[in-house]
Amino acid sequence: MFSVKDLIGIPFKDGGRDIKSGFDCYGLAVAVYKKAGIEIPEYYAPAFDDIAVNNQIEKVKSVEWEQIDRNELTVPTLVLFSFNSHLCNHVGVYIGNGLFIHCRNPIGVNIDRIDSPAWRHRIRAFYRLKGEGNNE
Repeated sequence: MFSVKDLIGIPFKDGGRDIKSGFDCYGLAVAVYKKAGIEIPEYYAPAFDDIAVNNQIEKVKSVEWEQIDRNELTVPTLVLFSFNSHLCNHVGVYIGNGLFIHCRNPIGVNIDRIDSPAWRHRIRAFYRLKGEGNNE
């Protein structure tokens, strides 16, 4: 697992892209990938608009991202989630050792286990940036 401890506790902010003001879930993903030395494409959809978030994900995932199986997880890998719907409407980043980091309202940035009862049934897919082959 690479170090993301300095991001823990940063507050949630819709559209947030920086440590001082806060992150939304994708803003945190951008920051985590940057820590790994990887620039990822920028996207934005209002955090509480499930349809806009899902549409954004569907529009870009096959162009710049490749879906992988759970047994192919590398660091970093995007983890797509569904809250209360069939739509993908949340993203986290796999950081190794069965853990992912994510940012959500009202908790802010935190780390959870991908196999925890609270999260494993919400996971919809894992995506790696095309051309990246990092190892855990």
